Order: sequence, then C-alpha cells, then structure tokens
Amino acid sequence: MNSVFTDAELEYLGPGERRLARVATIGADGVPHVVPTGWTYNGDLDTVDLGGMDLTKTKKFRDVVRNPAVALVVDDVLPPWQPRGIEIRGLAEAIDDPEPLIRIRPRRVVSWGLDGDTRGGRDVGH
Repeated sequence: MNSVFTDAELEYLGPGERRLARVATIGADGVPHVVPTGWTYNGDLDTVDLGGMDLTKTKKFRDVVRNPAVALVVDDVLPPWQPRGIEIRGLAEAIDDPEPLIRIRPRRVVSWGLDGDTRGGRDVGH
C-alpha cells in the first residue's frame, strides 16, 4: 500500500519517544477543543489511532461522534532550537468495539523540520 506520508514523515511517526500529541475536535457548540492524547501510527491502514483511559467517556470521543473533522499535531524540539513535527487534518471515526479508539484518516498533511520538508502542506485524499 502507498502511504499518504513521505518517508521522512513515516520515520518521524514510527516507534520512538513521541507518544503525546494534541488533537483538536469541534464541540457541540462549534467551539474547538484541544487536548493532549496518546497515539500510534497504524501502518496497515495508513491512519493515526488515538487511545486513552475511558476513551468513550471523553469529550474528544463525543465530539468525533458528532463531527468527524479533526486536526492532530505531533511535534518536538531538538537542541539548540530545531522545531519539527507533523500536522494531520482529516476525518476521524469513533470506534468503541473491540477496543475504544479514534481513527484519523488523513486528508491534509503539513510537516516541518524533517528531511524533505513539505512546508505549506499537501492534500492527500484518503
């Protein structure tokens, strides 16, 4: 399967230290809601999956049920000051069985500070 992510982005999303991201969802009142979240890259589906304790009881889970539009940022800073990261915008699915998770299917990817920098982003479909 071809990935929507570049090789540099896949390397960055691979196993490692970056296990905390921020996800933005849209509340019932139309107001954005941003919270830290655990995540993993799902290479079989080319998605990013979010987890967490009691996930089905969280606002982010309820928000995704109502409105699947989300944005996720995974980033860090290398010394002395080299910011790098990926922003993933897409549509999410709230899955409660067999194990609760939020699955993000990327539609737009923006990365910075990685080899082959793609500043400005690109639409990736999905």
